[in-house]
Amino acid sequence: MTSEMTSQQWLILFGVVGAFAALSIYSIWDAFHRNFKTTGEKMAWVQLAVLVPFLGGLAYLFFGKRRGEKNR
Repeated sequence: MTSEMTSQQWLILFGVVGAFAALSIYSIWDAFHRNFKTTGEKMAWVQLAVLVPFLGGLAYLFFGKRRGEKNR
């Protein structure tokens, strides 16, 4: 049995990894462009997005984004 991946499997893999990375990068970028009550809260959201890439990004989008105010 060979473990070689087809080109379609590689495309799916890169698409999934790319979507996870894009979600994390967007969450980090958005957190840096918002004002939170404390700097520690902002850093906690960024750390969550970095250390737990997909789930941390989702948690930020559902819960953290509402806690911060957009910079003007």
